Amino acid sequence: MPRKMTMTEKIIARHAGKADVTPGDNVWVNVDILMTHDVCGPGTIGIFKKEFGADAKVWDNTRIPIIPDHYIFTADDKCHRNIQTLRDFVKEQGIKYYYDPDFLDTEQGSGFPNPYRDPTKTSYKGVCHKALPEEGHCRPGEILLGTDSHTCTAGAFGQFASGVGNTDAAFVMGTGKTWLKVPPTMKFVFHGEIPPYLTAKDLILAVIGEIGVAGATYNAKYFTGEGVRSLTLEDRMTLTNMAIEAGGKNGICDVDEKTLNYVRARSNRPDWEVVVEDEGAQYLVEHEWDLNTLEPLVAKPHSPDNKDLARNCGDVQLDRAYIGSCTGGKITDMIFAAALFEGQQVKIPTFVVPGSTEVHADMQRLNVKGEPKADGEDSIQDIFEKAGCMLSASSCAACLGGPKDTFGRLNEPINCISTTNRNFPGRMGHKSAGVYLASPLTVAASALAGRITDPREFVSEPIVTGSAGVI
Repeated sequence: MPRKMTMTEKIIARHAGKADVTPGDNVWVNVDILMTHDVCGPGTIGIFKKEFGADAKVWDNTRIPIIPDHYIFTADDKCHRNIQTLRDFVKEQGIKYYYDPDFLDTEQGSGFPNPYRDPTKTSYKGVCHKALPEEGHCRPGEILLGTDSHTCTAGAFGQFASGVGNTDAAFVMGTGKTWLKVPPTMKFVFHGEIPPYLTAKDLILAVIGEIGVAGATYNAKYFTGEGVRSLTLEDRMTLTNMAIEAGGKNGICDVDEKTLNYVRARSNRPDWEVVVEDEGAQYLVEHEWDLNTLEPLVAKPHSPDNKDLARNCGDVQLDRAYIGSCTGGKITDMIFAAALFEGQQVKIPTFVVPGSTEVHADMQRLNVKGEPKADGEDSIQDIFEKAGCMLSASSCAACLGGPKDTFGRLNEPINCISTTNRNFPGRMGHKSAGVYLASPLTVAASALAGRITDPREFVSEPIVTGSAGVI
């Protein structure tokens, strides 16, 4: 009789063609999707050609989405050269899913690209981890690998998703297979409904603060309980996105109707199967939280596990606020922030970067309740602009620092509160800048006050997100 398994173990077992697997087993698995982008794509392509041959063909040109997103809006010609490398490879291999920054001229000396004028009229998509589910590449029960540590974001859709290096990615590119060690699973249970002043960012900061940045090294992180079920599907993506910040191999959530409705509407393949956690599965460790007692949190410089209560940090004066990234640039994140900004003015420079062109388009067409805006009604983007925020086209922007002309980059040793996922020295630019990680609610409240501020000073009623991010 097969052993009782966790979701992660069951997915790996199925893709290895085995009845069961045990943590620590090393198995060959068939991979469903391999993603790469403009930072790691050229390196992966180079290794692929070196090892498989200059004329080699990829294992399946319909299962390798290539999503430029990191260093797009810059005058740096080396970044432009990376885009051209992707374009050449896509043409050579007939890659079906390539999301080109079609506004970018990669010729030497072309200068700063003109951003898209209309987010609905470009093949460019923005941040890969947001574009993957939007474009139908995320499905329950599958294995998705990507050349980016935050590929674990896709675990919110009930699949095994993990980041890999260029060499491993090149092997998958040529064979469709990889060698995996089965990770043990850590279980994180959240009791109670999510209160109006918390988002999933607070939940994951609580987890990382509890176990430390190395506390889940090469472990699966399973997020469950009434609290997780009460989150929007997009907010669950915040939980799984930051699984890697504690060293996790992957993060994963149960599949429910929210998941199924989204995937059924988006998936570009019909053949996928939901995997359910076995009752009696074994966990490395279990942690529990009561959301009725959890308070808004921040991670102080210079580590995601340097946890503190937002209300304890009220004396920290801020120079900048930043709302964006794969962690904090989804449409529901934008609604959380806009709900506080409506009718208000920010006191510090506040940079807003949509996570994808779809998010950007939704910011223009939806109102603050997440529904199509009526004539004369402010859109989400209108609210940000009227509050004094600066908006950019969708991209990773300053989350990874990037060239000095990157929008929102910290080029000086200043204090910034951010919805991003990492605050190591130099992560967003200057090595001496102080980055405080927080939820969109805490970042918005702090932008209005000019200092780190508990969002309960502004939020008492649930923030409605309507149909935003649902399908």
